[in-house]
Amino acid sequence: MGDGPRLLAEEAPGDNAPALSVSELSGALKRSVEEAFGHVRVRGEISGFKRHSSGHCYLSLKDDRACIDGVIWKGQAGAMRFRPEDGIEVIATGKLTTYPGRSKYQIVIDRMELAGQGALMALLDQRRRMLAAEGLFDEDRKRPLPFMPRIIGVVTSPTGAVIRDILHRLEDRCPTHVILWPVAVQGESAAAQVARAVRGFGALAEDGPIPRPDLLIVGRGGGSIEDLWAFNEEEVVRAIAESPIPVISAVGHETDTTLADFAADRRAPTPTAAAEMAVPVRADLAHHVRELGARAERLARRYRERAAERFEAVADRFPALDSLFAGQQQRFDDIAERLPRALGQRIAHARGDLAHAAGALRPALLTQRLARASDRLAAIRLRSEPIQARIAEGHVALDRLWRIAEQLHPDKPLQRGYVRVEKRGGGVLTTAEEAKAAALLTLHFADGAVDARVENGAKPAYAKARTSEETKPRQQDLF
Repeated sequence: MGDGPRLLAEEAPGDNAPALSVSELSGALKRSVEEAFGHVRVRGEISGFKRHSSGHCYLSLKDDRACIDGVIWKGQAGAMRFRPEDGIEVIATGKLTTYPGRSKYQIVIDRMELAGQGALMALLDQRRRMLAAEGLFDEDRKRPLPFMPRIIGVVTSPTGAVIRDILHRLEDRCPTHVILWPVAVQGESAAAQVARAVRGFGALAEDGPIPRPDLLIVGRGGGSIEDLWAFNEEEVVRAIAESPIPVISAVGHETDTTLADFAADRRAPTPTAAAEMAVPVRADLAHHVRELGARAERLARRYRERAAERFEAVADRFPALDSLFAGQQQRFDDIAERLPRALGQRIAHARGDLAHAAGALRPALLTQRLARASDRLAAIRLRSEPIQARIAEGHVALDRLWRIAEQLHPDKPLQRGYVRVEKRGGGVLTTAEEAKAAALLTLHFADGAVDARVENGAKPAYAKARTSEETKPRQQDLF
């Protein structure tokens, strides 16, 4: 048929270019790339960094003319000394491979480092701005340190000079109970250990077997920025900012600054200075107490002296005791002198009155008066008829008056259903205004009396009832 295009593909005998499957070609490419680029170091800027839920990390490395995809498997991602972020220039070490499923090549990164001091500072500045925007470094959220902490928690290496310096300084100033949480302060796991220690101290119960500290000191000695990098990690900064216990950051020397210093409630230039901030000087406190005691004693003595002066000044204004009672004493002397004379005159008058009365009581005079009275009595002849008539007339008048009194008696209308209203304690009330003003009333019925109280000037509240026998008037009360 000729050498032109054919409809069906045919394998010619001796053909040295047999057709390959897509998988075969992809596998060949993968082997070629991995053999030629089994170990490479690539410098570039991170772009599109993403951490998958599986723990693997995906990203791109780019420069001004090209880009290459990269992947960091879960094991290598956990061992990295910093968290990759977009815009950071790094040097990635690994191998090139292909991903047949998408016909693309990528670098499998085993190790990643920042590309120089400038990249490290750029990452630090970027992280500082991000955390500051969240308010973790605000001054208004920083708490005052306790004046005299009972227990101090220290987060540092157990073998370094930091813990020895802190203990020695505390012993000199004011011995305090110290609890050490040993951590690594440098290396891959340092940030996680420091953050775990800060959160662990905050999670202690106040009445638990391990007492909860009143103050935390997070510190380490000086070093390069790489040595102090654990205290720039986000998890450490957040743990310090979220700590329920006030924190002093004592990382590095005076010129060293980390993000932990910004998040802490107080920054100390050195661990020794942190111990000085934590507690006052016991000798100074004792001296201050003695000064306050002496001052209080002086004030009390001065107050007592001034009170004595004021008392003397007031006492001088009062007159002498003799002059206060001079008038009363003179009056007493005058009365004492007049009393015997007055008693003598009184006795003389009494004797004269007695003598005059005794003259009128002579037996002869009494006998004469008795005889005249007997004569008058004998001259009177008593008859019963006039007396009986007067008595009958009196009975008639008395009955008439009694009937009138019964009709006029104030309790008579009570038998017809009326009620007599009196205020408590006596006094008849005839108007509603008087009843409202009295408030406490006594209501008299035909068979007894009831005490009542006027509420809201309207309805009476009944209390104690009294029988008619207690309130019934007697006949002699009418006359």
